[in-house]
Amino acid sequence: MIIAVDGPTASGKGTIARALADRFGLPHLDTGLLYRATGRQVFLDGGDPDDPADALAATGFPEALLADPHLRTEETGGLASRVSIHPVVREALFQRQRAFATQPGGAVLDGRDIGTVIAPDAQVKLFVTASVDARADRRWKEMRDRGITVSLEEIAANLRRRDERDMQRKDAPLLAAPDALVIDTSALGREAAIAAAIEAVESVARAQ
Repeated sequence: MIIAVDGPTASGKGTIARALADRFGLPHLDTGLLYRATGRQVFLDGGDPDDPADALAATGFPEALLADPHLRTEETGGLASRVSIHPVVREALFQRQRAFATQPGGAVLDGRDIGTVIAPDAQVKLFVTASVDARADRRWKEMRDRGITVSLEEIAANLRRRDERDMQRKDAPLLAAPDALVIDTSALGREAAIAAAIEAVESVARAQ
């Protein structure tokens, strides 16, 4: 079974995807980390994330970079959104994601184009969303707990910019697949959001 979990930054899709992987005994891939690693590598190379050639070169990042704590920062998230606009970058990372999705037994992948591009044949497609205010508050608390000082207003503005880039890019824009089940987590706590996702997956499984 392939489970595709899409949605904007800080919507809770990563938490939900990991919980689904644990619940159904499936491997999990946070595809956003691949783009964050590419963005981080551009920075380390002294390149320009808006330049397709620099961004493409950065897709050859070492595997060890996926464990770099800098990948979780707002700065790297912004770089990831900028490099993901380039079709050459998306193509370079496509095969890696597709191979993970189609491995024997299935998998859970979360990102922005899993149900529309990477695994349009997924048996279950979820689109996890939330208001900008709710997402900004979550990200601010996460940053605060990690000792990173950033204002709530700055985070909200950054989320709006990233949403606009992700939704308006020509290739693989952020959007819900026509057959995706939408889960709005704006007013849901962690456990309630996970429970809603599990029920959604089980309801699809029952119907098949």
